[in-house]
Amino acid sequence: MEWQAEGTVIARRPHGENAVIIEVITTEYGRHAGLVPGGASRKRAAMLQPGNRLALRWRARTEDQLGHFAAEPVRARVNLLTDPLALAGLNAVSALLSFALAERDPHPRLALMTEALLDAMDAGEDWPAAYLQWEMRLLEEMGFGLDLVECVVTGATEGLAYVSPRSGRAVSRQGAGEWADRLLPLPALLGGVAGNGDGLAQGLAITGHFLDTRLAIGQIGRPLPAARRRLVRRLAGRGAGPEEQV
Repeated sequence: MEWQAEGTVIARRPHGENAVIIEVITTEYGRHAGLVPGGASRKRAAMLQPGNRLALRWRARTEDQLGHFAAEPVRARVNLLTDPLALAGLNAVSALLSFALAERDPHPRLALMTEALLDAMDAGEDWPAAYLQWEMRLLEEMGFGLDLVECVVTGATEGLAYVSPRSGRAVSRQGAGEWADRLLPLPALLGGVAGNGDGLAQGLAITGHFLDTRLAIGQIGRPLPAARRRLVRRLAGRGAGPEEQV
């Protein structure tokens, strides 16, 4: 009924005249919501923007209550709000976390990877490939990890060129045979053969397929957040390759 930890804001919404409800992602307590009294004030509102990292104390009378947050700033990732591509990345990450994670269910490896990704976005680094790996981690944490180490047909670990859209396992060119046109191309970015395309767009098509079929349709019963689609379009527009159906 009380804990202290650091976390990053992934969503906020008004509550009454002066308060806000925020969602944060923490290493210890997963995705967690709480009420911040006075959070709508100009000074507090800036601190509680999505992407900012906070020192938090959560309290509630019972474990099933929404509870209250006392929050202090740790790191303001201001560049996430000024760079259009970084903002699109933040929106996609935040939306997918809120969509996929059960509240108060810890996923420490995903939380740490999220912090590293947001830091890279804020620093202006070349982060899209890291975002693709983050989606791979999200699939794994949700129980839908892809096996791209060896061919599901032949057992070969070299010459991997495709991913089965049904099993999520790699397939070599030899193993694909006449079924190649029904498989997803595996780009070099995810361990595919050289000359198969470096493939950020191809990689996002793979993760998008499984996020959609396994998570959104198969488990949650709702479409993926539109923020992910908007990010993929922006990445395609900066030279990631033709936009694919994701």
